[in-house]
Amino acid sequence: MSRDDEATCHHGSVVAARAASSLRRLLAYEDATRDDGPARSVAAEILQVACWTPEFCGALIEAADAVGVAADPHDPVPGQEVSLARISPVLFAHVERDMGVRIWPLLAAHWPLVEYRGLQDAFVIRYSPGAQESLRLHQDVAQVSASVRLNDGYEGATLEFPRQSYDTAAVPVGDLVAWPSLVTHPHRGTPIRSGVKYAATIWFELPLPLEG
Repeated sequence: MSRDDEATCHHGSVVAARAASSLRRLLAYEDATRDDGPARSVAAEILQVACWTPEFCGALIEAADAVGVAADPHDPVPGQEVSLARISPVLFAHVERDMGVRIWPLLAAHWPLVEYRGLQDAFVIRYSPGAQESLRLHQDVAQVSASVRLNDGYEGATLEFPRQSYDTAAVPVGDLVAWPSLVTHPHRGTPIRSGVKYAATIWFELPLPLEG
């Protein structure tokens, strides 16, 4: 075997090992979570808490790109997105359980009247120049909304809350930012200036209606 063939074989082995490691992280939720104490308030009714490891965030980005992101033309606020359920129903189930068992109690310590009913949706959104560059001001139809920063190495594309005078520029990779949906926290994605941004958006299901 020539040196070139050896190098190609070694590179292929490294790529295969990396792919297998990423697959384990996603499907087994292996080395996914990161705990760093209680949720803390970073602005008016906006909470921040450690959520995922950078390694898991990287695996999620790879999976989103492999499956492919696209805008839904029927979405009133369309973005270049892919649902975690489309990436893998097993992954979605892991995330839904983790949010309910580990993250929701940290949020409920600040918001004691919230009621966990599972996830309405969870998806990866991608911002890049010439494609999805920004997201208009909007509100989500959910009980609580959250965003997890998945990468760095880009400029712009911060999640901005004009009423609260807050944005997520300083949030580290893997941290989750949560806020009440529907009324008080309209938000937008500012224009991206360079690089590619990935974030995971999580919508917590609305509570069941009260019986009459």
